[in-house]
Amino acid sequence: MEIYDFHAHIYPNKIKEKAVRSLEDGYDIEVKCDGSAEDLLEAGRKAGISRFVTLAVALSPLHVESINNFILEEQKEHPEFIAFGSVHPDHPDSCGEIDRIKKLGIKGIKLHPDSQRFKLDAREMFPVYDLMSQYGLPLLVHCGDYRYDFDNPERVARIIDEFPKLTVVAAHFGGWLLFDRAIDALKNRNCYLDCSSSIMYTGKRRGLELIREYGAERMIFGSDYPVWNPAEELETLWSLGLSERELELIFSKNAKSILGI
Repeated sequence: MEIYDFHAHIYPNKIKEKAVRSLEDGYDIEVKCDGSAEDLLEAGRKAGISRFVTLAVALSPLHVESINNFILEEQKEHPEFIAFGSVHPDHPDSCGEIDRIKKLGIKGIKLHPDSQRFKLDAREMFPVYDLMSQYGLPLLVHCGDYRYDFDNPERVARIIDEFPKLTVVAAHFGGWLLFDRAIDALKNRNCYLDCSSSIMYTGKRRGLELIREYGAERMIFGSDYPVWNPAEELETLWSLGLSERELELIFSKNAKSILGI
C-alpha cells in the first residue's frame, strides 16, 4: 500500500539542533529524530513511506523568503518531498510571497499560529487565504493547545466558512488536546484532518472513534517528524483495526486528492 506522510518538518542542518531543542522545551517531550532531510528519508525508507509533505514555518517575517527557498531546494533535490511553504502575518507583502510560492512550484502553505503568535482568523490574513483559494494552494494549519487561543477549533471553523474554496487540513485531529471541542466545531465542516501527534494522547480506542466520527475520507496520515518516528506512528495506525479501504484513504488517496496527484 502506498503511503504519504502529510506532516513532516525538516530544518537546515545548521539550525536543526536548535530547532529540536525548541520543540522539546515547548512541548516538554523528547524528540525522536534529528530533523534533517537525510534522516527523514532514511526513516521513510525503513517505514515504507513513499512521499512526504515537508514543512518549514517562518517564526519571523525576516525569514519567510529564506525558509521558502530552503523548502523548495529540498523538494528539487529529493523527489520524495512535496514542499509546503510559509508566510508570516507581519511580513510586508504576504500576498506577494504567495505569488512567488505559486510560481516557484511550492505546493501549499503551513501555518503554526501558536509559534507565529497570531490569531488564525485575524482579518489581516484574509487576503492571503483568498489568494490561496484562487491559486488552489491548500492550507495545513496547526490546531489546538489548551495553553493558547491562536488556533482553537472555532477559529479554524471560521476560516473554513469564510473561504469555502480553500482546502484546509486541520492538524492534530483539528485541535491538539482539544479533541472533543474540535469534533463539535469541525465534524460537519468541509475540511480534512490529520492524525499527527494525537493518538498517543487520545489513546487508541478514542483515536479510532475520532477517525470514524470524522470519516476516513477526511483523514490523513502524518507523523509530525521529527517529534515522532514515522515507523512507530505507522504501526499505531495499523494496530487500530481500520479496514483496508480506510487505510488506503488515510495513507494516500486523500493526500493525492488534496495535492492533485
